[in-house]
Amino acid sequence: MSQCESCHAGCCRSFAAPVTGADMPRIERALELGFWDLVCRWADPEGVIAKNHAPHFHFHDEPHTPWVIGLQHVSSTIDASSTKCKFLVEEAPSTKHPLGRTSCEAYDARPQTCRAFPNSLNDTSDLAIICQIPERARDETTELYKLCPEPWEAEDFDPVTTIHDLVVCRYEMEFFCSLAAQWNRNPGSWELFPEFLRLVYTSRIRSAEGARNDETATIPLLTP
Repeated sequence: MSQCESCHAGCCRSFAAPVTGADMPRIERALELGFWDLVCRWADPEGVIAKNHAPHFHFHDEPHTPWVIGLQHVSSTIDASSTKCKFLVEEAPSTKHPLGRTSCEAYDARPQTCRAFPNSLNDTSDLAIICQIPERARDETTELYKLCPEPWEAEDFDPVTTIHDLVVCRYEMEFFCSLAAQWNRNPGSWELFPEFLRLVYTSRIRSAEGARNDETATIPLLTP
């Protein structure tokens, strides 16, 4: 059994989970929610959330503030002074689980960054590297912010799905970074951002003939 199954989910409380434009429609369909029900923009002037992984977006209402698009947080039902991912479902603490147990309402459709945690790809994309997890990721002493109770080992992960999730995560985040570069040349409003994403992500599949005729197509054709 994974240690996640009996955990209080300190990671889902300590971190703002960055999302890509590909994550959002998947969660929207699974939970029948809209963009504004899922994500928010997190101010990230120090790059603590992006961590050289997620892109920064700028918006014309605060053009000098770098923002990361991530899942919303709400107050914890166990400790209202702390926050948690909006989709983290909490069970009351018990003698066996003094910090409670949790489940993810969006688990089957969760973002790629959540699927990848706590691993990263090596430079050649053929190995998953287990990252060292600190005891805490936030300065607060709240017990709920404690992270993984035990070190992770290679046998804790499926060798096929782990690599698959990491490769998809890297690809989609790199694509999202390219969109950020495009958007940031002329930042629009936060209110128009969902429509920008919709236009981009609904145009990612084209016929072979259409792609050949489109000089802006960047996805190579696979021909026999």
